[in-house]
Amino acid sequence: MPPVFRFAPSPNGHLHLGHAFSAMLNFDLARQSGGRFLLRIEDIDATRCRPEFEAAIYQDLGWLGITWETPVRRQSEHLADYRAALEKLSAEGLVYPAFESRAEIARLVAQREADAPWPRDPDGAPLYPGAAKSLSPDQRRRLLEADTPYALRLDMAAACGRASGLSWLERGEGPDGETGAVAARPEAWGDVILARKETPTSYHLSVVIDDALQGVAEVVRGADLFWSTSVHRLLQHLLGLPQPTYRHHRLILDGEGRKLSKSTAATGIRELRAGGATPADIRRLVGLP
Repeated sequence: MPPVFRFAPSPNGHLHLGHAFSAMLNFDLARQSGGRFLLRIEDIDATRCRPEFEAAIYQDLGWLGITWETPVRRQSEHLADYRAALEKLSAEGLVYPAFESRAEIARLVAQREADAPWPRDPDGAPLYPGAAKSLSPDQRRRLLEADTPYALRLDMAAACGRASGLSWLERGEGPDGETGAVAARPEAWGDVILARKETPTSYHLSVVIDDALQGVAEVVRGADLFWSTSVHRLLQHLLGLPQPTYRHHRLILDGEGRKLSKSTAATGIRELRAGGATPADIRRLVGLP
């Protein structure tokens, strides 16, 4: 089977040079290997994703000379796939609802840090500090019946108890030069959110489901997602999904060494095109031949 590559942007803003680099790199690798290139629209965040941004993604990629297979997979059209995975994990006792608001979680972290530093995940966010796992079934039922907002969290200790020695094959490199066989450390993320009451899936859950269903053999994405792979390997193991290889690439940074943002018009593909840039100029700007 020809290898499958994909580019999976969220339509919550216009593409910038970092997106262009990732899309072109995936497209180049697909062509060089005789593989397939897929475009996936990650539009589960209904509050931020807009049709005009999705249309702009197609326009920008087409201008860059990138073509993709159709139909395009839009996550909002496949919520049943994520729901089925959640139900499987829930049936195995690996998911629980947590009812604290973001403000309450921040307050709990502040209380704990009054005594000692509270652990943080690889992205620098504090691990979940609440005690929702200790709620009785009756307490949970009453909160759910009261229509209390909640997040569905993975019981990381229980999940890791069912999976040991996980690793992945890295064809790129991590922040400290990690490559080859890399040991997964999902416990570093704590009880990650897999869905919310108002959002039926999370990035972690949907990305592993989508990659498996689409037959993605090699995940090529930015180095900022390197350690997220630990969570993805755990979910793949728990859900019985195939394991792709990974290639994490360098990030395109701004003049101050920061990761690009969709709000940075100076590096936006549409703005650069309007200023007279050509697709060849974009390739040169991101360091591609």
